[in-house]
Amino acid sequence: MLSIETILEATGGSAAFAGVSGFSGISIDSRTSKEGSIFLALKGENHDGHDFVPQALKKCSGAIVNRDALCADGSISGLRIADCEFPKTLILVSDTLHALHALARFLRKRFEGPVIGVVGSNGKTTTKELTVSVLGMKMKVLKTEGNLNNHIGMPLCMTNLGPDIDSMVLEMGTNRPGDVAELCSIAAPDTAVITNIGYEHLEGFGSIEKVRESELEVLCCAKRAIVNADDGFLMDGVKARFNGEIISFGIGRKSGADVFAEDIIYTDAGAAFTLCTKGGCLPVESRLPGLFNIYNSLAAAAAGTVLGLDMADIRTGLEAFEGVSLRFKVQTIDGVVFLNDVYNANPSSMEASLTEMSRLMASRKKGRAIAVLGDMLELGGFGTEAHKEIGRKLLAMRVDMLIAVGPLMIHAAAEFGSGAVCVNSSDEGAAMLAEVAREGDIVLIKGSRGMRMEKVLENAGRGGTVNAV
Repeated sequence: MLSIETILEATGGSAAFAGVSGFSGISIDSRTSKEGSIFLALKGENHDGHDFVPQALKKCSGAIVNRDALCADGSISGLRIADCEFPKTLILVSDTLHALHALARFLRKRFEGPVIGVVGSNGKTTTKELTVSVLGMKMKVLKTEGNLNNHIGMPLCMTNLGPDIDSMVLEMGTNRPGDVAELCSIAAPDTAVITNIGYEHLEGFGSIEKVRESELEVLCCAKRAIVNADDGFLMDGVKARFNGEIISFGIGRKSGADVFAEDIIYTDAGAAFTLCTKGGCLPVESRLPGLFNIYNSLAAAAAGTVLGLDMADIRTGLEAFEGVSLRFKVQTIDGVVFLNDVYNANPSSMEASLTEMSRLMASRKKGRAIAVLGDMLELGGFGTEAHKEIGRKLLAMRVDMLIAVGPLMIHAAAEFGSGAVCVNSSDEGAAMLAEVAREGDIVLIKGSRGMRMEKVLENAGRGGTVNAV
């Protein structure tokens, strides 16, 4: 419950109307606003939330608006607050986005529990959810929902911080230098989890060195860092910049990691491995496929050890987690094995998915390997060569067919050769796949979020609709 006093103290705002003194939460979308919440009118690139205040106040108990949006007659967007059927609260601030940040920062300063910030080029959301599953064995955890990891989504989630919360696990995304630093200025994580460094958003960063520099902004206020020991580029950067405690995770004892996995066996259900920490070793049966998900699990296990959970609870938390929608889900439909990894793609994550596809191919006695790949976006000048490299990897893997979706993936098709078919959209990719896929085949579907690759499975006439998050 958020009180009007807390909002005013945190934001420095003033109450033009104070009909309601407490709110169940903050809403930024008038279409999904809930009764008892207070509507925060944010200005976006395409819409101004102030235009939707009248609609929001049909359900919400109040609104937070920019001071200059209130007209002299006490109306906003044509609605006179005094004329509302039920009492409403209207809080005036200088800037609603700054007010959101100020409120989240205010609540964070009052919170005494552990705060974990999760960053990295790949695996952030899965690692976050695994960490929540582990910590949830002993704690009430507040997390960023879905992929709400930016300058709006993360602080918005933080406004749900209440006295019943024991810890926070916050995913922090970045598209350009300074993004993570801004989020850290609000969340002040005491523990940083850094999954890996890869070729992401190069259009905004310009180089992988800048990617690393930007991800490591999370270290500015952290007391400890949980870091992938097998990512030498990452480890070098952390050691050069960070004087706090470093807890490492990796594969095998030879990694020298504090938390590691050994005796890995891939199963139809996921993967089995032995989890080892300084507290001992235990077998784990994960529901998540792929080596990359073992790394994600190790990061979560390391977070659990840092916060004092015993090995049995860590194992239970890891084994209970079933995965995140649209992130490398193995689905067998009509005898065709689909590797549904459509949420997003960059060169690093594409290579990881292709590696897992290759492993699955090696274990099968029949069927073809088909890759339906969409463009990897936001790579700037690196885009052409990055897609060519994917084509070369596919050729080396002896994939049987490539359905290349989009103008950039054409470069992969050119490298792959005669087994490639180029289409313009995910809908066309779906139609092509429906024509060629047959029982026994294994099909990887992946591409950047903007390519909407979930439509391939959705429209191929197999298994109905796959909903994006």
